Amino acid sequence: MDSKKTKEFETEQQVSCIILAGGQGTRLFPLTQSRCKPAVSFGGRYRLIDIPLSHALNARIQSVYVISQYLASGLHQHILETYQLDLFRDSRIFLLSPEETLHRKVWYKGTADAIRQNLEHFKSSSVDYFLILSGDQLYNMDLHEMLQFARKSNADLVVASLPVEESEAKRMGLLSINAKNEILEFVEKPSDPNVLKRFALEPGFLKNHPLKNHQAQHYLGSMGIYVFKREALFSLLKNPGDDFGKDLIPLKVKEGKASAYVYTGYWEDIGTVASYFKANLALTSRKNCLNTYDEKNPIFTHPENLPSPLIRETAIKDTLISQGALIEGKEITNSIIGFRVHVKKGTIIRNSIVMGNHFYTAPLHQSPPMPQDFFIGENCTIENAIIDEHTQIGNNVQLTNKNRLQKYDGDGVFIRDGIIIVSSGTILPDNFVL
Repeated sequence: MDSKKTKEFETEQQVSCIILAGGQGTRLFPLTQSRCKPAVSFGGRYRLIDIPLSHALNARIQSVYVISQYLASGLHQHILETYQLDLFRDSRIFLLSPEETLHRKVWYKGTADAIRQNLEHFKSSSVDYFLILSGDQLYNMDLHEMLQFARKSNADLVVASLPVEESEAKRMGLLSINAKNEILEFVEKPSDPNVLKRFALEPGFLKNHPLKNHQAQHYLGSMGIYVFKREALFSLLKNPGDDFGKDLIPLKVKEGKASAYVYTGYWEDIGTVASYFKANLALTSRKNCLNTYDEKNPIFTHPENLPSPLIRETAIKDTLISQGALIEGKEITNSIIGFRVHVKKGTIIRNSIVMGNHFYTAPLHQSPPMPQDFFIGENCTIENAIIDEHTQIGNNVQLTNKNRLQKYDGDGVFIRDGIIIVSSGTILPDNFVL
């Protein structure tokens, strides 16, 4: 048996993956008013949940558990329709949600609590390790490498980490490590300058790492991706505390046998509208973005049996256009166009995300009600905007944030982080201006 097959065999037999997909995503509102964060569209064709699921399946992990909570039905439907078991060898996907039993009524209070409340499922598994992933992060990590590091280090806990600048460090858990990558100290979301100073990385640590800004001070930030030995996880969950980063990881670091796996590739935590917007549009330049062109490690998603996009006399630049789109507009630049999007004549779209639709015309008796037809009308100008699914935008609509607002709440139209968002099911009348 060659080394690659040996590695795959070990992973299948020894590791289960748990994906935490219960995020409500309040900072992504209004994109999350009718769906959970992991179910939000990405890149014109994917859902955020597709990224961790694809990485787990590419790693040949046999059992993958997806723990969800808020507005989970759409997420479950996507997973069930997309990840047909016969396509993924012997991998199995288990969907877990809060359950009411004779002994308790469950509502998950945090990342650690979500796993604690489902321990009966994990204890029935015979694996030696549990790999814990987030359901709303973007990265291209070879999970085999992290798992091999965990075995070699013999650590009870391995935390995936990467060098980050101060602006990111304040919203992450920070690690201090020694030359053996053993974690000496961990702090969650520090704001005290003295604490930040204590966790600052030495310049020598960074010389072999690709950085955006070599002059900036860097810190080692937790990616929220963990590998636990089986008994170490079960033992740690006996302690009080609902969240890994805030409560249990610092406790485990004090106990010892915790190591850091240092990752140097692309990673983005989709926490805000601004980060979501930036991560999507980065795909149009293929710079500092998720790599979706790796055939050896593909990102899976729901297959769509749609025609190729039809583009009529439209100037297209740096834009992704998905299947089934009908493009008749004047110009589309630096944008992402989703499935079945219809853009009518004379319209200009720049620096925007148009999510697309599940159908060309609305089925009867939809709840909540939606427009009968979905389109962007004639002679519109749309800049720095996100157009959610199943919307109808009239003729001569101007969505340019002319007053440069950072926040605005309207009837189906919002501004967050300076970005206009037209929420799902909204109808904008002719000549609407924002």
